Amino acid sequence: MVTEIKLGLCNPPEPIYLFVNQGEVDGESFVWYKFNISQEKKIPVTQRALTGYLSELRLTTKEFKGKDNLKLDIVVSADELYVVRTGIETNFAKSFLLAASLVQDFSKPLIIVANAGDENTVFCNLYDAVTKSRIEREWNKNADWTTIIRDIQSLLGKTSSSIPEPPLTPPKLSVVPQAVPTQDLRVKNIRTLLDYPLDLVKEWLQFQDVDRPSLLDISQINELIKTMCLAWAAGKCDHSNHAESSYQNLVVDAVTDGADELAAITAWMQQLQTVKTGAG
Repeated sequence: MVTEIKLGLCNPPEPIYLFVNQGEVDGESFVWYKFNISQEKKIPVTQRALTGYLSELRLTTKEFKGKDNLKLDIVVSADELYVVRTGIETNFAKSFLLAASLVQDFSKPLIIVANAGDENTVFCNLYDAVTKSRIEREWNKNADWTTIIRDIQSLLGKTSSSIPEPPLTPPKLSVVPQAVPTQDLRVKNIRTLLDYPLDLVKEWLQFQDVDRPSLLDISQINELIKTMCLAWAAGKCDHSNHAESSYQNLVVDAVTDGADELAAITAWMQQLQTVKTGAG
């Protein structure tokens, strides 16, 4: 597809980030906002809906107040390239994933709507942009997030070539390449998800006579990740054998079958918490 390029002065071809959160700035309420880094200022976005083509779904680790946080990035191709960023455990992320799991053809535009809930929460409604009909799925806090994310990413991979690029952006700049995560980043993302102490990771690495995971072979890195996961499970599961066997099934085997590792670990954590709650 040939994209029309507007000549002359313009803004740099960078994604527009929309951060999901309910709040108020200078008397103006918002459910998502842009952020001016140089001024450290939130810029309310008054429109509650974004129409475009879902082009990518990815997990990203970002630091906030000295602590790493795992985010869900919803990448949307429209008049510009937008990235809707929200916490992976938020109601917005979960309500979006539930609705998006019903979409079978991502080559058609969608309308993403941010709706304010109680106690500063924000939910997501998803609409077919052509029919204006809402895509609804019953709320399920214990949904299989691993499968949902994997299926959406799989469908996006099949339809990405048919998604129109932003009309004002040159084709080569319209999609931000996703770098292949290094083993250091892999360990960091999982450690952040588990809230595992950094000092314990450093101590573990010292025993291996290295200062970073990328200097280890893959089997050692897998063992480190398993160690962190089972340490997290120690306080969440009464039977260590169940935690280890379910880790093998829900994480190791799932990743071997092509699942996203972070999503698989998240689902495993939720499963253990559900079992603990049920036992209680």
